[in-house]
Amino acid sequence: MAIYVDTAIIATAARAIEFGWVAGITTNPILLAKSELSSEETLKQLAQLTAGEVYYQLMASDVDGMVAEGKVAFKLIGQQTVLKVPATAAGFQAVAHLSGEIPCAVTAIYSAAQAVVAAEAGAKYAIAYVNRATRLLGDGFALVRDMANVLERTNTEILAASIKSPEEAVKTLLAGAHHLTLPFDVLQAMTLHELSQQTVDEFAKNGRGILG
Repeated sequence: MAIYVDTAIIATAARAIEFGWVAGITTNPILLAKSELSSEETLKQLAQLTAGEVYYQLMASDVDGMVAEGKVAFKLIGQQTVLKVPATAAGFQAVAHLSGEIPCAVTAIYSAAQAVVAAEAGAKYAIAYVNRATRLLGDGFALVRDMANVLERTNTEILAASIKSPEEAVKTLLAGAHHLTLPFDVLQAMTLHELSQQTVDEFAKNGRGILG
């Protein structure tokens, strides 16, 4: 299992990577648009923050454009690159062309059938938007369960995105997701529980350690 931070803000990504348990950084076009830097400079700096994977989502809409854009992104980010490719007919075709040389993640999957095609095209990851799927389809966790079932004997793993709370993150993993990408506030919230703090406060008040 890996947990990623979902951001293109350099300072936010840096704080997340400092946690020591965040595996890499995922971005999308909307997140990149929020950066004060150019997309190219943002991706370069994000890649310098982590030894893990850095995800870039293709913006081209045709196969040739996607393949060309993917190769440009790989030159920019290097071996850390994972290309996020939209789950469209052109996108699946682009994955089939690119996945042999650059890891690909098919994004915006809303059906198990699309997950099947992602696996057959050679995608390393299939990305489900859990909270958005719940709003649009009624049950994002059911989507993840269906994806997990059809991908069970493949090399394609589920990366879950669009997660709004620690509870939603845990339910997504229980439904069969392999990895999570979370906004910074949810990453922080994953570490906290009021009873944990109460326990720590009791130890601090009544206990003794080696530092006096």
